[in-house]
Amino acid sequence: MRRLGLRDLIWSLACAVLIIQANPLTAQPFNGCPSEEILAAWNDFGLAGKPPPPAWRSFVRDPKAQYIEPWKAFDNVHYVGACWVSAWAIQTSDGVVLIDTLHEPHVDQLVANLGKVGIDLADIKYVLMTHGHFDHVGGAAKLKPLLTNAKFVMTQTGWDEAMESARASESTPLRWSMIPQDIAVKDGDVIQFGGNNFAVFETPGHTAGTASYTFDVKDGASTYRAVSIGGLGLNAIKNSKQVEVFIASLDRLNGLLKQQNRPVTVHLTTHGFSNGLMEARDRLSARKPGELNPLVDPDALLKQIASLRSGAEVRLDSERKAGR
Repeated sequence: MRRLGLRDLIWSLACAVLIIQANPLTAQPFNGCPSEEILAAWNDFGLAGKPPPPAWRSFVRDPKAQYIEPWKAFDNVHYVGACWVSAWAIQTSDGVVLIDTLHEPHVDQLVANLGKVGIDLADIKYVLMTHGHFDHVGGAAKLKPLLTNAKFVMTQTGWDEAMESARASESTPLRWSMIPQDIAVKDGDVIQFGGNNFAVFETPGHTAGTASYTFDVKDGASTYRAVSIGGLGLNAIKNSKQVEVFIASLDRLNGLLKQQNRPVTVHLTTHGFSNGLMEARDRLSARKPGELNPLVDPDALLKQIASLRSGAEVRLDSERKAGR
C-alpha cells in the first residue's frame, strides 16, 4: 500500500467533501441515506486510507443528496446535520451548544435547520468541534459572523491541524478557510453550562487533535449520558504509531461505557452511517408510549467500538508490514 502524497492527504483530511470537477455527477450512488450501504462504500476506501472515488465526492457535496430534515433525538437534543456528517444542537437553560459545523455547500442548510427547530442563532453559546477535518470545521468561517454570542472550542492540536489543513488547501482546488483560534480545551476539562456538563476527552488517532465530548441528554423523566466520538475512521492514518494511539483511544472510550458512575449509554455520532442513525430515527418516530428511546443503546455502542478496534488491528498489521 503506497504512502499518500500531499494531494491525496488533503483529500483524506477533507473526508471526501469536495470534488475537483467543476460539475457534480448527476447520478448518486445511494437512494436516500442508507447507513449500511454508505458504510460499506466507506469501508472500501476509508479503512485502507485510499482517496475516495469521484461518485463519493459528488455525493457528499450534493445538497439535495445530503439533505436531512432536522429531528428531535431527545427532549434537549436536535439533529441539524446532513446525511454524511452530523451536527447536534443541545439545548440548556442558558442557551444552545452546537457540536461541529458541517461544511460547504451545506452551511446554509444547517442554519435553516436550526431555525426549523426553533433555535435562534443568538442563543448558541458554544460550538464544540471534534477535530480539524474540513467536514467538521469547514463551516466555522461562515458560521462565526452569524453566531455572535458563540465561543468556538477545540483542542489545541485540533486548532493547529485545522489551520494547517486550510493553509495546505490554498494552492489547490480544495481551498477553504479556518477561523482564528478561539478557545482551546484539553483532556479533563469540563464546560459547565446551563445545567449540563460537557466533558472533554482527548481521543487521538483519527487525527492527533481529535476530541470526544460527553454530556447529558433527557428523555421524559430519564437522563442519560451521551458521547459524540470525534474520530471514527482510519482514512488519515500515516503510520503504525497513529493506529496504536487510535486503538488506545477506543479502549478508553470503551471504559466510559463500563464505568459504574454514570456510564455512557448514548452515541450521538459524528457520522450517522457509522451506527445506523437514520434508521434509529425512524424507529424513534414510531416509538410507542413507554418504550425506550432507540438511541439509548449501550450494547450497540460497545459493538461499534469493538468493530472499529478490529478494523484498526488489521490496519496496524498492514502498516507494520509496510515498515511504517
